[in-house]
Amino acid sequence: MAINDAHCHFFSSGFFATLGRDVKDAPSDAASELPRRLGWEPPGGDEALADRWVAELDRHGVARAALIASVPGDEASVAAAVRRHPSRFVGFFMVNAAAPDAPERAGRAFGELGLRAACLFPAMHHYRLDDERVERIAAAAAERKAAVFVHCGVLSVGVRKKLGLPSRFDLRLGDPLAVAALALRYPAVPFIIPHFGAGMFREALMAADAAENVHLDTSSSNGWRRYHPGLSLDDVFRQVVSVAGARRVLFGTDSSFFPRGWQRAVYDEQTAALESLELDEPSRLMILGGNFDRLFAR
Repeated sequence: MAINDAHCHFFSSGFFATLGRDVKDAPSDAASELPRRLGWEPPGGDEALADRWVAELDRHGVARAALIASVPGDEASVAAAVRRHPSRFVGFFMVNAAAPDAPERAGRAFGELGLRAACLFPAMHHYRLDDERVERIAAAAAERKAAVFVHCGVLSVGVRKKLGLPSRFDLRLGDPLAVAALALRYPAVPFIIPHFGAGMFREALMAADAAENVHLDTSSSNGWRRYHPGLSLDDVFRQVVSVAGARRVLFGTDSSFFPRGWQRAVYDEQTAALESLELDEPSRLMILGGNFDRLFAR
């Protein structure tokens, strides 16, 4: 059985260097010292970090993974990892659609750098999904036969909290129903809503029902369930499969830093939930790996 992880963050040296610009007392070598401050291991060079991720995936029997460049401007780090291990990684990148250079940056990422999905965080970067600037990112994805990942619902960035950085997010802007409207205008583009909508579960189901190119990823511990009293992970999977079908569900963990590495506990919890549904084997295989291979063919 091929296991593919549709949601891993590539916390590169460039990622920490970018965060260091906002930390008041950041050390001169933020790429090394900020991880140590967090109790994490410094990432080192991009290729070395890519090698470490391959070893980690091998240890857990994971065939392929999406690596997300987790701050705007860090596309080159993930591109380096993909170049080093093209059969193991698919490159995603965060882009601020409201930035003046966003269309050019997205075009270069999809083209020259060979990345496969643009990641939008409207609540973080304060734009509406019906903004014409978002249309330009979707159009670039359509031109390059790439995907668009849109974070919806509650947004909490743990590394920012730990470093004491403000998180002035406008959660009103991350509405899955707006993703559905965008997806209907670009039917050839796969749209991915992570974390089952991260608290906007009903809206995520409605979006998937409205647009056949909307996919849901299963990543993280899905702590947003506390906003839905009594909703178990078994219930979540059951409702998603009922509405969207197994073909539009992508397994993910939200793994990010070392020494924690790949989050086996997330996999164990989610596979237990899948087993409770008594899905047929083809459907289970689609969720755990097949859908990822179809959307991001080698």
